[in-house]
Amino acid sequence: MKELMEFQNILDNLFEGVYCVDNDRKIIFWNKGAERITGYSASEVLGSSCADNILVHVDELGRNLCIAGCPLMEAINLGKPHAEHNVFLHHKNGHRVPVTVSASSIRDSHGRLIGAIELFKENYVSVYDDQYIEDLKKAAMLDPLTGIPNRRSIETKLTAALGEKLRFNISLGVFFIDIDHFKKVNDTYGHEAGDLVLKMVAKTLSSSMRAYNLLGRWGGEEFIGIVTHIDREGLMMLAQKLRALVESSFLDYNSKKINVTVTVGGTISRDKESMQSILQRADAFLYKGKKNGRNCIVIDEGP
Repeated sequence: MKELMEFQNILDNLFEGVYCVDNDRKIIFWNKGAERITGYSASEVLGSSCADNILVHVDELGRNLCIAGCPLMEAINLGKPHAEHNVFLHHKNGHRVPVTVSASSIRDSHGRLIGAIELFKENYVSVYDDQYIEDLKKAAMLDPLTGIPNRRSIETKLTAALGEKLRFNISLGVFFIDIDHFKKVNDTYGHEAGDLVLKMVAKTLSSSMRAYNLLGRWGGEEFIGIVTHIDREGLMMLAQKLRALVESSFLDYNSKKINVTVTVGGTISRDKESMQSILQRADAFLYKGKKNGRNCIVIDEGP
């Protein structure tokens, strides 16, 4: 018993998230790292199933892996000794968190399968250091609600990216993302819920952008992405990923489950164009997506 408690104490103090399940996939251990990454305390999850709308792992296309393709399922149902995947888990606050998960089966001294253990760690591709965040705050370049770059920051980044395009011919993509029927969220659940939805969408989007690119809040329920070193196909793939991840996110608010979708309109920059022209073109494709029924992507075919 003493050895078991020492082992649990070691797991509990790991920076990474760790949880264990039995053969029925009921959670029997949940460490502090798991609490930090997911927002769920041990008391909220112990005894529940890992498929009970807690982490709800999805891939980058938004497909639910808790039904099929989950590493823990592979470890338990298929008896695999080890499985590893890059997935997106559901945070208590609603947004998606990119993580690398590693699952291993657990067997007793007789070799019988008795459960599985999963270790997961954040896999952010866009990580700003503390000093960078502080510099943005001091320069009033962060949106106070969502904590992501604001319109002023976006314009500064886009000016620099267009300059690089002109001088070094570095490709550039720009896309607008607008939350569909956002007014209905405010009217139905109130402005507090609306603010939480904005935060959820912002975190889901920004956590899936690379560090040298930018995702910011343009205003209201509209966001903008600036992506360098990309072609139309790459921009379409990124937009599809972001759209799917937002669609698979959900917010638990006063016992109600709030889901939203987004429409994306984007374009690749052309030679010697201004900030105004590329923004107008991306916005025109966003409007086209809205007319096409929303929850879709419209990307410019190019010049």
